[in-house]
Amino acid sequence: MRRSCREFYRHTGAQPMTWLNPCSLAGLLLSAGIALAPPPAHAQEDPLVEAMAGEFAVQTGDFQAAARHYLNAARASDDPALAERAAQAAMLAGDPALARQAVARWTELDPDSRGLLATRAIQAMRADDTEGAVDALASLLALPEEGGSRVVLQVLSGTQDEALAGRVLSGLLQRDALPGDDFQAWLAFAGLAQRWGDPELTTTLVSGAVSRFPDEPRAWLLKAAQLRVEGDLGGARAAVERALAAEPGDTGLRIAAAGELERMGDAEAAERVLAEATQDDTIFSTRAAYLARARDNSGLADLADEIEASLADSPGPASAVRRLLLGQISEYLGQFEAAVRWYASVPEGRVWAQAQLRTARAEAARGRLEEALEVLRSLQLDYDSDGEVIRDAYLFEAELYTQAGRDTEALAAYGRGLGIFEDDPLLLYARALAWVAMDRIAEAEVDLRRILVFEPDNAAALNALGYTLADRTDRHEEALGYIERALALDPGNPAIIDSLGWVLYRLGRVPEALEHLERAWSILPDAEIGAHLGEVLWSLGERREARRIWSEARELDAENEVLKETMERLDR
Repeated sequence: MRRSCREFYRHTGAQPMTWLNPCSLAGLLLSAGIALAPPPAHAQEDPLVEAMAGEFAVQTGDFQAAARHYLNAARASDDPALAERAAQAAMLAGDPALARQAVARWTELDPDSRGLLATRAIQAMRADDTEGAVDALASLLALPEEGGSRVVLQVLSGTQDEALAGRVLSGLLQRDALPGDDFQAWLAFAGLAQRWGDPELTTTLVSGAVSRFPDEPRAWLLKAAQLRVEGDLGGARAAVERALAAEPGDTGLRIAAAGELERMGDAEAAERVLAEATQDDTIFSTRAAYLARARDNSGLADLADEIEASLADSPGPASAVRRLLLGQISEYLGQFEAAVRWYASVPEGRVWAQAQLRTARAEAARGRLEEALEVLRSLQLDYDSDGEVIRDAYLFEAELYTQAGRDTEALAAYGRGLGIFEDDPLLLYARALAWVAMDRIAEAEVDLRRILVFEPDNAAALNALGYTLADRTDRHEEALGYIERALALDPGNPAIIDSLGWVLYRLGRVPEALEHLERAWSILPDAEIGAHLGEVLWSLGERREARRIWSEARELDAENEVLKETMERLDR
């Protein structure tokens, strides 16, 4: 198996030997009278020649030959770096027998090497030897020098077999091998277990962190996250309060605590936590987002007054972000004239173009479509603006035309944008959705497939293509394949879970469809998801429950076209 020398250095962390520059290697060998063919028998005992031959093999991508040469060099030398190099090359070559020989020589030369113990652990995990991996990593953690936890994390996170890695980490816990005085290590190990989806191991690690570091506020935030996942919201809130009590003046801690409260579904409490922090642009913006999520218009108005008062201490360009934010709050509250004034007050600089885009949105919202379009056209011709801003000006122009029912002009705007930003995925995606709204499915499919040519792992495009085929054609099996690929790339996305439920319903797999749609609705109550869930419930004869879901969905968005069509078709 041949790989590039860059891959060798990337995977092993090794550096090419400076005296073996690949550009001068052939000349060096020739000047020394050494041919590139296999060296004579007496040269096999020369570690320098063998090391040079090994490095040359690395440069050509022949890691098996590199491993043999480095192993020969290691056997003729007392330098453990040569044995390490041999082991790394053998593992990249996928030759376990050669790797074992290299590791054996490495062990003879440097038995307490951190790199050796990590390599032994990797070898054991590749052989599905849990105890061997635990032995090696426990020995590594017992070494006196710092950094052992980081190496163990790299070994465990680098394996593709997460179940095996979880067993190894559990073994380290059972042996009490994890460092008892390193909170960051416990935090990282718990994060790994959480990523692997191992709730029992996560709970054990979190409990260990809290018991070992009771005065560490982030340990209590970790506990709060664990309790939230388990459904104990009361316990989670108490853990957040304990964390804040430990370090009330830590702004970073408050941001993290607010995020945890927001994930519990209490955006208002999250905003109150941030209101007690030292205020800056980021804190103001985050508080506004939380209040908007909580639909607390009164709180947003009070926040706007607070931000406006702060402008006296932040004159000129320093106030640009806050002026933009004040415009956004005004826009959210439906005060579009005030929003335009705030946007106009934003000085030139890094957020000026964003203020112009928002100006167009606010002008359109108060019925001044031509004025909005004029702002967007000016941005499109401003070649000093950021490319993304210019691209967004085309996107928003098309959106405004679509809202006005001027489909031909919307398509022309997308076309102009794509003429400048050829194959831009956002422009193609937006135009595809416009084609779908016009019931021109073939054109939508062309644009979505165009995205996938350049970005085959674009989950949004895969989902849109799958959902469109599921909803507007009879190609349901094909649609399922695209949606499953999208879900594998973004497994927690409620829109993709909704698409999966909908295509399963169209395939007649109703119980499976119901399971996925209920999950999507629990993650993100959304009008369209509610329409789909209600229809599946209706098909199962659960009409009272279907009507309840539709009623909740209507409160979220009474004008949603999918919801309106579904209710009119079924519940006449």
